[in-house]
Amino acid sequence: MKINKLEPQKALNPAYKKFKPFRADIDDFSVKLQDCINAINLVDSRNESEEHLKSPISKFLSSTFYSENEINTKERIDLAIYLGKDATSDVGVLIEAKKPSNRAEFPTEKQLNKKAFQEMLLYYLRERVDYKNNNIKHLIITNGFEWFFFNASDFYNLFYKNSELIKEYKAFRDGLKDTIKNELFYNEIAKKYIEQVEDTLPFVYLDFRNKEVSKFKDKELVNIYKLFSDVHLLGKSFGNDSNQLNKVFYNELLHIIGLEEVKESGKKIIQRKKNKEADYGPLIENAIFTLEDKDYLIKVKNIPNSEEKSFTVGLELCLTWVNRILFLKLLESQLRSYNNDSPEYKFLNSEFIPGFDALNEMFFSALAKPIKERHQRYAEKFKYIPYLNSSLFEKSELEDLTFDITALMDEEMEVYSSTVLKNSNGKKQTGKLNTLEYLFKFLDAYDFSADASVEINDKQQNKTLINASVLGLIFEKINGYKDGSFYTPGTITMFMCRETLRKSVVQKFKEEITETIETFEDVIDYCNTFFKKEDRKKFNEVVNSIRICDPAVGSGHFLVSALNEMIVIKSELGILGDEEGTKLPCTIEIDNDEIYISDADGDLFSYNRKDPQSLKIQKAIFHEKETLIENCLFGVDINPNSVNICRLRLWIELLKNAYYTDEGELQTLPNIDINIKCGNSLINKFALNDSLKSAFKSKEITFSVEDYKQAVKDYKTTKSKAKKREIEDIISTIKNNLKSSLDNKEKEKFSKALGEYQNEEQRQNNLIAFGETIKKAEKDKLKKLKLKAEQAKKQKEEILNNIIYRNAFEWRFEFPEVLDNDGNFIGFDVIIGNPPYIQLQKMGEASDVLQKLGYETFARTGDIYSLFYELGYKVLREKGLLTFITSNKWMRAAYGESLRKFFIDKTNPEILIDFGGTQIFDTATVDTNILMFSRDKNKQQTLACIVKEKELKNLSDYFRQNAENISFLSSESWVILSEIEQSIKAKIETVGVPLSSWDIKIYRGILTGYNDAFIIDGKKKDELIAEDPKSAEIIRPILRGRDIKKYNYNFEDLWLINVHNGIKEKGVNPINIEDFMAVKKHLDKFLPILEKRLDKGCTPYNLRNCAYMEDFFRHKIVWKRIGSILRFSFDKSGSLALDSTCFAVGNHIKYLVGILNSKFGKYLMKEAPKTGTGDLLISVQAIEPLLIPIPNSQDLKKIEDLIDIILNDNSVSTDNYEFQINQIIYSQIGLTKEEIDFIESQ
Repeated sequence: MKINKLEPQKALNPAYKKFKPFRADIDDFSVKLQDCINAINLVDSRNESEEHLKSPISKFLSSTFYSENEINTKERIDLAIYLGKDATSDVGVLIEAKKPSNRAEFPTEKQLNKKAFQEMLLYYLRERVDYKNNNIKHLIITNGFEWFFFNASDFYNLFYKNSELIKEYKAFRDGLKDTIKNELFYNEIAKKYIEQVEDTLPFVYLDFRNKEVSKFKDKELVNIYKLFSDVHLLGKSFGNDSNQLNKVFYNELLHIIGLEEVKESGKKIIQRKKNKEADYGPLIENAIFTLEDKDYLIKVKNIPNSEEKSFTVGLELCLTWVNRILFLKLLESQLRSYNNDSPEYKFLNSEFIPGFDALNEMFFSALAKPIKERHQRYAEKFKYIPYLNSSLFEKSELEDLTFDITALMDEEMEVYSSTVLKNSNGKKQTGKLNTLEYLFKFLDAYDFSADASVEINDKQQNKTLINASVLGLIFEKINGYKDGSFYTPGTITMFMCRETLRKSVVQKFKEEITETIETFEDVIDYCNTFFKKEDRKKFNEVVNSIRICDPAVGSGHFLVSALNEMIVIKSELGILGDEEGTKLPCTIEIDNDEIYISDADGDLFSYNRKDPQSLKIQKAIFHEKETLIENCLFGVDINPNSVNICRLRLWIELLKNAYYTDEGELQTLPNIDINIKCGNSLINKFALNDSLKSAFKSKEITFSVEDYKQAVKDYKTTKSKAKKREIEDIISTIKNNLKSSLDNKEKEKFSKALGEYQNEEQRQNNLIAFGETIKKAEKDKLKKLKLKAEQAKKQKEEILNNIIYRNAFEWRFEFPEVLDNDGNFIGFDVIIGNPPYIQLQKMGEASDVLQKLGYETFARTGDIYSLFYELGYKVLREKGLLTFITSNKWMRAAYGESLRKFFIDKTNPEILIDFGGTQIFDTATVDTNILMFSRDKNKQQTLACIVKEKELKNLSDYFRQNAENISFLSSESWVILSEIEQSIKAKIETVGVPLSSWDIKIYRGILTGYNDAFIIDGKKKDELIAEDPKSAEIIRPILRGRDIKKYNYNFEDLWLINVHNGIKEKGVNPINIEDFMAVKKHLDKFLPILEKRLDKGCTPYNLRNCAYMEDFFRHKIVWKRIGSILRFSFDKSGSLALDSTCFAVGNHIKYLVGILNSKFGKYLMKEAPKTGTGDLLISVQAIEPLLIPIPNSQDLKKIEDLIDIILNDNSVSTDNYEFQINQIIYSQIGLTKEEIDFIESQ
């Protein structure tokens, strides 16, 4: 029969396959594995029971990878590896053990459907269904010699998702079959369903019978080691995680540059390092000294003069140089791995580059010039240094204005106190080093290559791997030094790109190939039915036509993730081919934000320049990346440093697959910089529907749209610097003429308005000259024309001259790739990213300009990311997709109402993921969400779910398993509900009435402005009354938030001096303090503070106006306004309540006390607003919308009687009475048992 047996390496996560364990760890594992096998042999020879088998297996596991995990039985499960140190944690691995001699019940490679497997299925279903454990990672069946490994995700898909199996299992579990014996489940249920999937269920099989572990080859042993590891079986992290900042590397790199990270206003920012004495060694100090000493700053006009100008310019220069050096380090590592670690390719060191002059020579005399064109002075020295054809090694505009790296002085600097460097004795390096030498040694302490061809690390030390993703994270943080930039973790960018791009591919195939395509699986099946090269070419062209843009590109992380996903999509579609169109013999996966290429055996691909097959793969991947970067990836950012870093990231991605040509030279890089542009995405002078036809036909523009497109295409592919500059001039001329042409429209608009006004004015003046009377209607017309001309003039001057438009980004023509042949703007297929989070009210003049631009989603109290949603929509093509991760405040906040309305009216929201309180960004306490919408008619079906932190690692799987279809139909708050929550919500909405519509009033407590003066204890109260008995008239008991308990309260003998300000509408006069001299004498001690407070009445002695003062004396509900626990108390004493509380008065107050304290009440308030610390904010606004059923007279009396019992006897347990109250409420709403259980579980 057909089986789906995997080789061990095929089951491993690709990033882990690349990991190189130490030789010592492998040797130790081998010994312990052999000890386990020997012990099993002994158990088998003595024919001992299964119980004796568990001991050596448990010992082997705990002594290798699981010393920190509980390994024990669980009920009938033979062995379980728990996720934590004890059995209170979830089970991560289920193990079913059988005696080696029990062949009848033990599976074989050809037949899995034996009793051991059937038992395993039963235990899995108990754990997954009954215990709701969704943290199972793997399942193992073993007899000690033979081991079957199964991935729990396969059990989920093949068994747990089989509704018929689950139905039968529950019937068996609940005793609805004719016997409760397990044999029925094994023979009549499990056997049947296993048989259905036996040939598709993937598994790994190991057989240690008659084998000596010491004789295994390294490759085989490493795969077995990794298969048993906690990284594989429990999904633990290892080595370098691209989602995590390498803080050791980061902090020392900052030190060398001359920066430090500090916390300010709750976020981490980067600033110039403060030194006790002058230190010109750090790069930025060296640069700033040169800028100021040689007066270079005068030449830099585009950065405003300020105290920070030196730092801003110095940092940009330093980042340019550091970017180049880090790129060279990656290049050096790549070349060394391609050339057997030959010393000729180790060039980033002080021996080869002794100073800044030599480094500059490498930049511009070697890397920037083809080998044959290099000056003979450098030809020999740099013969192993390739030509890269990258603008990274062309002088930047700022270097042209100021200076290049040769202007820096060779200084020494202090070594970082926590340096990674070691001296000759193996101890931490101290003292001073030359800055450039220090930087080279620092970089050399890390591994930038991770050669996949090496199986085991035979060295004593493992250099920490620094990959491109980790560098990207570091670039992002340094670049966002002012704002505390948020780097989006790889788990998020991978998920967003996967979900969005696969949908986009489906849409493209549906439009261009066949309308029958509905899902990505359909696309795979369709492509697999074709096998000719021309078909693959056609399908590639479809994928290559997808245009993806990040309008706030930052370090380019989203574009890199999109590039990786596009490569994997092509691999899965089977259309990835070499230059001849032959399908590549490899599979490609993404893991940990990197792509991994594996051969047919599951081994990782490693480029070997001497192997033709290897060259074919390497070359194909390089040119696939090149094609996708040139045609599909676009980005915009307001920060020029971000633009440069994004370009660098994309070059690094190409560098990973650089190959040697037939001439023995490294393949040059394309000019991809033109796709990443600098500008303010949100501001543009020209509308997207402005016609370019007249512009391209004008005398100034001698080029057509096709010429413009071709010029951009030629720019990307040319290898000649002269040709590149020639094309740059053509592109610049076209864009400048387009701007002039469109600017002329504004001038013409003004001229027309002015002409209309002047003509009418002249006409009326002529009539007056001939003695005619001007009618009122004519005068009004002239006024309107004058106003229109003035407005047109103001608009023209603002657009043409306002400084805010200096960085305007003209989407209308900046990317000719999204224009049709007539110059019409078509739009992008995908907009994706993490736009900035800035409160609009903090943006000053820029906010006013954004408001004038007419953004529908603009709200003064809102955030700039709202405008990016709208901007993204505008630049999307019809049916295009936008996916952003942003703050989730728009879902519920008042300022988000216009954005919610925009989504409902203009878009089709397809995916919504709320991360709630899970912090996605390590340096920012911001609650986030992911939203995907298409520019399409709203189908009112949004797949939505809430995700907690532990689910982030397998976000795609979790989303598919847990997303619910929700219809968001209004601009009211958007709340994500499961199917059962939606059912409960519908029932509550049927019978519930918002409290705002009840015959009650809800208020906030009294605000004194200075509690120390107005709140006194009982002793002070007695003193004041003894001194002046009249004081008793204005001293009232007061309750604080902390005094409120469930149903009752603790009165702490605190009193409020109620010097109220009267109620004018009711003829109640303010308290005259002169009538209460003892109280006045007490308050006089605080008079300077009372005079300054904002919350005061007509005199400093009076409290602020409180129109509802009389309501405090009625029966009321009082609750704490902010807290982690909900408590509502009933008060009939007439006590006042401080502003840390709210209270309600009116009809049915006792009934409402029962409801609000119930499980149902707690459930209603679970979506209440929260403070930054996670406490509930139960304000008046949070309480008023609560939907509570109005009771019939019978239910009202029952609940009020139960509340009376609770209130009258504090010693009695309330559990029974609360149970009765809950049952009454559930009955009113008509909830099912399942719905009741759900509410009570919350």
